[in-house]
Amino acid sequence: MAVTAGTVVANNYYNQPLLGEMARNLTISDQAASWIASATQIGYALDLLAFLPLGDRLDRRRMISVMLCLSAVMMVLFSFAGTYSLIVPLGFLIRLTSILPQILPPIASQIVPLEHTTSAVGRVMAGLLLGIALSRFVGGWLGDLIGWRLVYLLATGVMIVLRMSLPAFAPTFKGSYLDLMGSLKTLFLQHQLLRSISYAAALQFGAFSLFWTTLAFHLSAMPGHYSARVAGTFALVGAVGVIGALATGRAVSKFLTRHVLIASGALMLFSFVLFMGVTNSLVLMVPAVILLDLGMQMSHVTSMSTILGIDRQSTSRLNTVYMVTRFACGALSTVAGGFAWHYGGWFSVTMVGALFCLVALLINAGGASTAGGPVTDAH
Repeated sequence: MAVTAGTVVANNYYNQPLLGEMARNLTISDQAASWIASATQIGYALDLLAFLPLGDRLDRRRMISVMLCLSAVMMVLFSFAGTYSLIVPLGFLIRLTSILPQILPPIASQIVPLEHTTSAVGRVMAGLLLGIALSRFVGGWLGDLIGWRLVYLLATGVMIVLRMSLPAFAPTFKGSYLDLMGSLKTLFLQHQLLRSISYAAALQFGAFSLFWTTLAFHLSAMPGHYSARVAGTFALVGAVGVIGALATGRAVSKFLTRHVLIASGALMLFSFVLFMGVTNSLVLMVPAVILLDLGMQMSHVTSMSTILGIDRQSTSRLNTVYMVTRFACGALSTVAGGFAWHYGGWFSVTMVGALFCLVALLINAGGASTAGGPVTDAH
């Protein structure tokens, strides 16, 4: 499950280190190129809202097969698209068909005892996070060597050969699709903990997304005029976040969940403070990138395992509320990052990111907590 999650999620992130090359190839501005990444985020949020709740109503094994086929088709079309007007909607459709990685954590949480939920989710998320980090690395290096179009064709081949062995899962919801969607509102209003964690995670992911969206532009504008390879290499440095995902289960078992969220959020905030002072040095960016990814992934795994523990019969729908809120903010933040870069440069980007992290930290600091394990709801 971890390997599959990492392989499929990579489709969504190949473009981030390649935005500069895409801008030159399509003869568009950096700000316009940022919309390519934003379109994929918006598509993902809508995909999660429309299809992820079906994980509680349908056999998830069949959903996985359908999504893999659709994703392969979209990747081929994207690689052959010749104009910006086609690239943006196809980027949207790639994300729309890449829901698979978010089907897997709820499955992981259900096949283990409740006390092991955080550890199981952490393992699957570690695979997913490694896929994200390696996709930026592979995208940056391969894109520089063979061009961004061939990168997407190669990724299509991966989708075609990918196979997964999962048992059938009996649905836990037997109502209509409209009833299923209506239950999302009920869950959102019923659980205060779900709302607060989702808001904080959304702001953190927003900060994370605007950094990675604008990084290629910043590296290109530095005195060394660094290429997509360097942006991809920084993504590999950020793979240290996988360690955070794997270590989160142990941290939650020893400390209050709220304290883990506060500590991980503080790491993210501090990373943006470091970024503010980094204008010309690649070396000084390395520790900041490590702190950003480590904090992001520890917070994400803790948040997800917490909301999945609220109601084990509604895991797909709880994950829908959490992830839709998170990725909606991610989509908006990529646009905000493009504007911040265009009008204020790197300092403006880091200021916006720091503000997002600060608000998220305040939300988590005021949230409910329990001693170890998944957090139970509090009203």
